[in-house]
Amino acid sequence: MRASGPFRSPAQARQALLRRLADEEGTIRKDWGGRLPVALIFPNRYPLAMANLGFQTLYGLLNAEADVVCERFTWEGPDFPALSLESQRPLGDFPFWAFSVPFELDGFHMLDLIRRSGLPLLASERDDSAPILLAGGVALSANPAPLAPFLDAIAVGEAEPLLGELLEVLRAGLSRQETLAALSRIPGLYVPTHSTGRPVVRRWAADLSFAATSVVLTPESEFGDVFLIEIARGCGFGCRFCLAGHLTRPPRYRSLETLRPQIASGLARRKRLGLVGAAVSDHPELEEIARAIRAQGGGFTLASVRADQVTPALLEGLRAGGTRTLTLAPEVGSARLAAAIGKGLGAEEVLRAVEMARAAGLRRLKLYFMLGLPGETEEDVRAIAGLVREVRRRMPEGTITLSVAPFVPKPHTPFQWSAMAPAEVLRERLRLLRQEVRPFRVALEEESIPWSRVQGVLARGDERLAGALAALERPTPAGWRRALASLGLTEEDYLRERSREEPFPWDNLVSGPNRTFLWQEWERARRGHPPLPCPALEGCRRCGVCG
Repeated sequence: MRASGPFRSPAQARQALLRRLADEEGTIRKDWGGRLPVALIFPNRYPLAMANLGFQTLYGLLNAEADVVCERFTWEGPDFPALSLESQRPLGDFPFWAFSVPFELDGFHMLDLIRRSGLPLLASERDDSAPILLAGGVALSANPAPLAPFLDAIAVGEAEPLLGELLEVLRAGLSRQETLAALSRIPGLYVPTHSTGRPVVRRWAADLSFAATSVVLTPESEFGDVFLIEIARGCGFGCRFCLAGHLTRPPRYRSLETLRPQIASGLARRKRLGLVGAAVSDHPELEEIARAIRAQGGGFTLASVRADQVTPALLEGLRAGGTRTLTLAPEVGSARLAAAIGKGLGAEEVLRAVEMARAAGLRRLKLYFMLGLPGETEEDVRAIAGLVREVRRRMPEGTITLSVAPFVPKPHTPFQWSAMAPAEVLRERLRLLRQEVRPFRVALEEESIPWSRVQGVLARGDERLAGALAALERPTPAGWRRALASLGLTEEDYLRERSREEPFPWDNLVSGPNRTFLWQEWERARRGHPPLPCPALEGCRRCGVCG
């Protein structure tokens, strides 16, 4: 990454940022005169920020306001100064900061940026001259409690429905306390210091007629030099482990007619489009969208495809667009565990997809699996190896990569009551999987077990964790455990199974399906019953999201 390195001075960092900007297309630069400055901050590396369509969309929406100047910040390591990409101004020059926090572990980077800006970490210790710190993203919409003491306001849900009301308050020129009071009256905004006692209800866009596409293009993006277009939002499959599938309900789709101008605009800038959504392959017009892209001489990519929705036409479109890897997420190898987690896919669908991929000329496969799921046994781990063996038989000459991650229980899912598997169990099952798949010539990508446990603590954590977060300037899993111990806490306090009536730190939010529905799904999982689909029927009120 061109901007990385142990920078000793702001001058070196500015030069690195200028080199990065030279590779960008679509950068928005505005004069500051008479405008409201907003720092849009992604607390992770630049390639990840540029691959995050939520971050890109918000950058475009804010700068579409004539009286707003929005500049981007990313976290490039603890030695890289916090300077904006567009003008290389320090973070402290901006009166309003907006963090986009998609993952729990990004909270460490968020605090590092606050700390290095010279601002007190805790919101309660800031005076009237301090900037207003706003934040949103999937991790905070799910459970803002661990980071709430550091923030002034937290957006619960999707940005588009509440952005206009938010900007109206920021434009008003109110004092800090008046601003916070006004923000607390906006539906979907959680202001920790002005809690009314009423639940904060997630905001979501029922109508997707607006565009959500790349604004800035760069070859440094994690997804490569492609133009991103959101074609769908939400997922109706109900996989019981999946936060996105519950937090983004109901499934919504942009029609082909809505997408045509976005496709044309994207192909005018790049030859390949990245089609984005929680369940892209479930789009009812996906093959028509693919044909429309190819008719204009373009190609497209998908992050992953459900195995039961792979078709020869879809694979041909991917191959023609330059894609050489088919990515599938079986998650498990046994039919019993697939039913329990609600995946709804069997080995037959996966193997059929692999056969079609080989016939289409795709010779690289990436398969995602989880270990430590509720009810998992060693036989389920061996079943993963059995599935991989059959995949290799159907693609003897290709490259197969297994991405293996520990299961982490998440809020607003049926598995929010589940324990996370102990570290020693996860290590043993990973060792067993390595041993079982060794004969099949596969590459393994393994997510860190210690860091997954940190993620698990933060995912279901409460405000007591703020003390541990604040104590860690250079976080490590061992340092995290020591910080917890200094507060009289352990990881097991948060990773254990929860009882039915136990309060959760996110009970002040209405972010997804209601508690009754989720508990019913948790019980159905333990009986091995499949999940109830979303939407089950027109006007469905089953889970509570739609009324």
